Amino acid sequence: MLLIRAQETSGYREVVGRDNAAGLRWLRFGLIELEPGQAYRGHTADEETVLVLLRGRCDIEAGGETYAGLERADVFAERATAVYVPVNAPFAVVNTGDIRLEVAVCTAPASERHQPFIVRPSEVLVKTVGRDNFERQVHDIVVQNAEGRVHRIIVGETFNPSGNWSSYPPHKHDDYQPGVEACMEEVYHYRLHPEQGFGLQAIYTSDRSLDEVYRVQHKDTFLIPGGYHPVCAAAGYQLYYLWVMAGDRDRVMIPHDDPLHTWVRQ
Repeated sequence: MLLIRAQETSGYREVVGRDNAAGLRWLRFGLIELEPGQAYRGHTADEETVLVLLRGRCDIEAGGETYAGLERADVFAERATAVYVPVNAPFAVVNTGDIRLEVAVCTAPASERHQPFIVRPSEVLVKTVGRDNFERQVHDIVVQNAEGRVHRIIVGETFNPSGNWSSYPPHKHDDYQPGVEACMEEVYHYRLHPEQGFGLQAIYTSDRSLDEVYRVQHKDTFLIPGGYHPVCAAAGYQLYYLWVMAGDRDRVMIPHDDPLHTWVRQ
C-alpha cells in the first residue's frame, strides 16, 4: 500500500524506511515531535538530510553549526525554515518553545559531502502555478537555490486552496529522458486545515497497470515510485503537502504531463 496513515509520534519516528512498500531506493522520511524542553540527537551516516520546521520553536545544531530561535506557527501561517545536514554529520533538534514541536526529516543517500546551511523563510521561492480550479501555491525550499550545495535531494511545499487540484495536469517523472523528463522518486506528507479535512490522491500509469485513488488525511504520507499523481483538496479544506524528491542522476525537476490532459493549459 502506498499510503501510510498518521500515527502518534514521540521523539523520532521513521515513516518511510529503506524497506518500504513502494520499493523506494532514494528516499527516506521521518518526523520528529518533541514536547517543550525535549531534544533529539541523530547522525546522518551516508545520507544527506533536510530538516523542515513544520510547527513550533527550536534550535538546530548541524555539522558544527548552530541555528537558534527558529520558529513557525504552522505550515499554513508562515513559510518554511529548513536546515541542510550533510552526510556523516551529527545533528540535534531542541524544542525551545512552549508548544509541541514538529520537524520533518527528509533524507536521501549521497556520496558528495557539502556544508550545512539554513534556508530562512525569506529565501523560500514562492510561485503561483496553474489557473482556475487547478491553481495552487508552490514553495521551493531546497530546489534550484541549493544547486551545488546538495547532492541529490529536492524539497518543497504545495498549498491547495479548497476544492483545487495540484500536480495537475497530471504529471510523472519516472522515465529518464535528458531535457524531457526526470527520473525521480517522491514522497508527499499532508496537512489539512481544518485538520478533520481530507483530499483525494490519485496515482496511475498510461497502461493502467497502476490505477488507484486514496483518501488522504492530516499527517498521512504517500509514496510515489512512479506514474502520474494528481491530488485534490476536498471542498471547504486547505490541503498542504511537503514533497521530497531524489533520483540516481541529474538533479533536475522536469515533469512530463499526461498528454491526454495537457489541453487544460490552453
